Amino acid sequence: MMSHPHLNETRVNDFVVKFANVNGSGSASANGMFAKSIMRMGVPVAARNIFPSNIQGLPTWYEVRISEAGHMGRRGGVDLMVAMNPQTWDRDLAEIEPGGYLFYDSTKPMTPDRFRADINVVGVPLTAMCNAAYTDPRQRQLFKNIIYVGALAALLDIEIEVFETLISEQFQGKTRLIAPNIEALHMGRDYVRQNLEPLRLKMKRADKVGDQIFIDGNTAAGLGAVYGGATVCAWYPITPSTSLAEAFTDFCQDLRVDPETGKAKYAILQCEDEIASIGVVVGAGWNGARAFTCTSGPGVSLMQEFVGLSYFAEIPAVIFDVQRGGPSTGMPTRTQQADLIGAAYASHGDTKHPMLLPCDPRECFEMGALAFDLSDRLQTTVFVMLDLDIGMNEWLCQPLAWDDSKVIDRGKVMTHEELEAGKDFGRYLDVDGDGIPYRTYPGVHPSKGSYFTRGTSRDRYARYSEEGSVYVDNMERLLRKFETAKSLVPAPVRRDAKHPTMTGVIYFGSTTPAMHEALEMLEAQGSHLDGLRVRGFPFSDEVMDFIAAHEQVFVVEQNRDAQLRALIMNEGGIDPAKLLPVLHFDGTPITARFISGDIAKRMAGAKITEAAE
Repeated sequence: MMSHPHLNETRVNDFVVKFANVNGSGSASANGMFAKSIMRMGVPVAARNIFPSNIQGLPTWYEVRISEAGHMGRRGGVDLMVAMNPQTWDRDLAEIEPGGYLFYDSTKPMTPDRFRADINVVGVPLTAMCNAAYTDPRQRQLFKNIIYVGALAALLDIEIEVFETLISEQFQGKTRLIAPNIEALHMGRDYVRQNLEPLRLKMKRADKVGDQIFIDGNTAAGLGAVYGGATVCAWYPITPSTSLAEAFTDFCQDLRVDPETGKAKYAILQCEDEIASIGVVVGAGWNGARAFTCTSGPGVSLMQEFVGLSYFAEIPAVIFDVQRGGPSTGMPTRTQQADLIGAAYASHGDTKHPMLLPCDPRECFEMGALAFDLSDRLQTTVFVMLDLDIGMNEWLCQPLAWDDSKVIDRGKVMTHEELEAGKDFGRYLDVDGDGIPYRTYPGVHPSKGSYFTRGTSRDRYARYSEEGSVYVDNMERLLRKFETAKSLVPAPVRRDAKHPTMTGVIYFGSTTPAMHEALEMLEAQGSHLDGLRVRGFPFSDEVMDFIAAHEQVFVVEQNRDAQLRALIMNEGGIDPAKLLPVLHFDGTPITARFISGDIAKRMAGAKITEAAE
């Protein structure tokens, strides 16, 4: 170990480890095992993959935030860099905190100018060890990953028994692989014990994980769709949403098959493109099935016309939009929150669509189920806005919960009995002022309740008309329906500062954990902000009341164009000067340091201006 300035003090259960690897090197399972070992020791972990859109050869990173305090967002900065990729050496070196650690393969000697004077260098001759122990090239590559995990176990005081158990679990059914992997694990551990000293970054067993589960948002949303009553999924593969459809398929095979006949009680179609996918969904929704598609920004772009049909003909549909970097192909495997405006106003003409904004996999499950109730009640497309960070990364969160007494809400559906009794049926007739008309299912009555479904203008009884007054009547009713939606989408969650303040911050989705930590950091610096997490669109009155109650409100989001801010201004008529954008859009998940640094700088600038005046 090359000795340089150390961290000021030993850090226990509170540091960031980042693995820099080459895509396709087999490192993912070893790195994932490292993250799980921390949780097995009772310490919360926030783990994030940053990976390329190609199959093999480009750089990939895996960042593990170890936080006994339970911070699930990215902090920013790296305390221990496991540098396994020569291509990204300089970039990885630059990320290490002063006094932090660089772990690298020391098989080939490197000159001092390749390092930094203010960090500690830990070298283990991984390639040499593999070459001596294995002859097969692929074995050398794969076991190298396990060897460095064993070395990290010794350097960080992670219980080796935890890794041994994880290896046994990972290779269950492949018993012959267990012993060689455990042997490689001990090779790394023994080398460190014989040649190096433990780091000032240490693991200590705790009891902070409890009953939390480690799950990705796409899997949770797929299960939510099952619990929400979805029986039809039509989709076309696109990163990063594909695993949502795959999860739904797996859950349906377990939960939607008649145990007596073996018959599937669901329909899943991998269509020829996104246009066909949403067409199937809208058709199924018209027929009374609960149906969805999952996609990302480019798919939503292709689905626009059918979304407009759903809006105007008032047909239920659900779209899970797992957002990624755009425009165009953009950054397919990077995260952003950049589809808000595109989803909210999807299609041509005057359209508005409800959106649900989950902040973690548990809410992906809950809102994934809720979306189907909302789409039936509102008879329109409902968007569930995930992003790659929530969708494809495993998050530690509270266990998924379901109330078995819950009854599916089909909304306003006129029955055979009501039609038979002579109840007046107008497909686009608002009978109670909430903007939502009654609908009927096809074939509900032999002579009553039928109507012509069209995307062209029609009157309250679904009769074709291009009279201006008829069109205006219909469009104004749709606005009343959108107003009704305000009370149906999830309410915002408020987080008040410890001291009264006239400064607020609005945020949503995957930004939430980093935002909460940033608020703590700002509070420690004497800057107090009330927080409001928005969970749905249209915005409830609470959002506008929050803005009215503060002199200035920061709006934190992960896109270039401040899309949430624009929606708030547009829907609430808010003075743009009152809403201060805090924007992060490089494709990596936002960090607590970025948020707190940007807000602190802006607040300090405002105070200087006030003093000068």
